[in-house]
Amino acid sequence: MGALHQGHAALIRGARQQGGRVLVSVFVNPLQFGPNEDFARYPRRLDQDHALALAAGADALWAPQPEDLFPAGAVGLTQLAPAPELVVNLCGPSRPGHFEGVCTVVSRLLALVQPSHLHLGEKDWQQLQVLRRLVRDLNWPVQIVPCPTLREGDGLPLSSRNAYLSAEQRQQAAVLPQALALGQELLDAGQRQAEPLLQAVRALMEDGGLAVDYLQLVDLPRLQVLEQLTGPALLAAAVRCGEARLIDHRVLMSRLPILAIDGPAGAGKSTVTRQVARQLGLTYLDTGAMYRGVTWLLQQRAVEPQEGPALQALLADLELRFGPASGAEQTLLVNGVDATTAIRTAEVTASVSTVAALPSVRAALTQQQQQLGQQGGLVAEGRDIGTAVFPDAELKIYLTATVAERARRRAADLTSRGLPVPELSQLEQEIADRDHKDSTREVAPLRQASDAVELLSDGLSIDEVVAQIVALFRERVPVEALNADA
Repeated sequence: MGALHQGHAALIRGARQQGGRVLVSVFVNPLQFGPNEDFARYPRRLDQDHALALAAGADALWAPQPEDLFPAGAVGLTQLAPAPELVVNLCGPSRPGHFEGVCTVVSRLLALVQPSHLHLGEKDWQQLQVLRRLVRDLNWPVQIVPCPTLREGDGLPLSSRNAYLSAEQRQQAAVLPQALALGQELLDAGQRQAEPLLQAVRALMEDGGLAVDYLQLVDLPRLQVLEQLTGPALLAAAVRCGEARLIDHRVLMSRLPILAIDGPAGAGKSTVTRQVARQLGLTYLDTGAMYRGVTWLLQQRAVEPQEGPALQALLADLELRFGPASGAEQTLLVNGVDATTAIRTAEVTASVSTVAALPSVRAALTQQQQQLGQQGGLVAEGRDIGTAVFPDAELKIYLTATVAERARRRAADLTSRGLPVPELSQLEQEIADRDHKDSTREVAPLRQASDAVELLSDGLSIDEVVAQIVALFRERVPVEALNADA
């Protein structure tokens, strides 16, 4: 809405890196101000905004007048309402009509500009979630790109309304991020109950002279009030300092997030998971390769894939380690031997499902995987990651594809590796048989977790699947939560 600062400049630079032309809109939207709010005195400095936008990499700055966006006037204008569940908390109750104004003007801007990407800051997380839902529900062909909050040296987020603060009030406002940081300290000390945590944070704010409009602990995707912390949560507040109403939040986490990608064989989990991990800056845990590694080792030692002393001895000495990626595959060392290529042969593929169904194998590898996940920060794939290994993952994806599509992909993979390619009908039957075996086995059967998002990848490119998963993850874990510099 103008009075641009370095937080806006970061949005523009991010858009510049996206490629294409970058347009910045500046419009103090009357629809999102209440009767007693600061519409008339909201800072307006178009010349400075123009200079900042161009210096940051914008191709143009567009500053429409109300009549440009609302030719028939704002009175009687058809307005768009936000998803109700997203505005029952935080700013919703204290700013009636605000989010209707936001949804209406953003829809109008999207209709006029028709951009490919919309870069928005995470500082107003509630507004970001409202607009994400708006774009999804109205099927706007635009990709929302979230950008982390930028802060002053003392932690106060950059905001156009900071201009309202006197020098004394500016020092007082720094109590806001300090108090929210206390929430993470209390969580680190073991406090999981919301009420005592909120009481301590509110007391620090009020002792610092801030008038608290609201202070709430909510879940990240739906913004519903939490009574206790079981995963990442948003500790959000609005306070008044002098004439300024300031908002800020802190993402509270007891560990780094985990993204679990389940699904049947041949659905593209490994390829997708690698790319998702790379984009998110998280560690890729290839659990499928771990089971392939055990299968390969059994074949190398001529050990039958069945329970017994020979299998127990093999598992007791088993050491699986992942190394840096070598080409398209992540390097897997099995007892110190590089088995990256060997575990992808047809012989291993034909037996891995049988080996993976053995209780002792699953117990041994599940324990290793859960140990790796204690600190979080993983993107893991397999066939029971979300149900058995990481049931508390922040996001679970059930990535699937039809049998025909998976057979086609398998044939293409074998061809690219220079291996014999059976008839498609044979591949389809093998895949269907494996699905049945995986879904009916007694130990950790293949099934979709109740809270997993199903994603059918037929007709989608790898990049499209990755983009959808990354977007779903960003709704649950902000960029700034994984960005130490935010």
